[in-house]
Amino acid sequence: MKTRCAWCANSFEEYVRYHDEEWGVPVHDDKKHFEFLVLESAQAGLSWATILKKREGYRKAFADFDVETVAQYGPGMIEDLVNDASIIRNRQKIEATVNNAQQFIKVQHEFGCFDNYIWQFVDGKPIVNSWKSMEEVPVTTKESDTLAKDLKKRGFKFVGSTTIYAHMQAIGLVNDHTTDCFRYMELLNK
Repeated sequence: MKTRCAWCANSFEEYVRYHDEEWGVPVHDDKKHFEFLVLESAQAGLSWATILKKREGYRKAFADFDVETVAQYGPGMIEDLVNDASIIRNRQKIEATVNNAQQFIKVQHEFGCFDNYIWQFVDGKPIVNSWKSMEEVPVTTKESDTLAKDLKKRGFKFVGSTTIYAHMQAIGLVNDHTTDCFRYMELLNK
């Protein structure tokens, strides 16, 4: 039996699969960066399990996370999404997603791709921590503070340091698997 991080123990299958296959794996694809930014921003104040259960709804609602399409969403589309039960129907979060798509494109133009931008905050390689328990894992770091501040300066919304640290963990900027988790060692070689 594999040992996993405590946060996904005894959870539903999709949650365990997310832990085993996605969480902490270094992302270098802009579409995936945008997807996780959308999902992490939507999660603010909610559980990740709630968002994961609605992931397919988000995929449909936000054009399979096509940033160019989402950046063009107008008031009518936003209104439709506020009434879409397959996602979190929070108008501010939905409007923030459209806004963030627009800002994301600006970052792509400035840096060549969003990937170039975001990886600079960890000097191009994952920060590898060695936590023995989830209680040791911080909710923010100086890196997440710096990245969140820069994103806000660029006009992004729902990108506080806690949300951004969760984002950094999800996309592999940080390896926060506990040292007893089977994924910890696997990701050291990524």
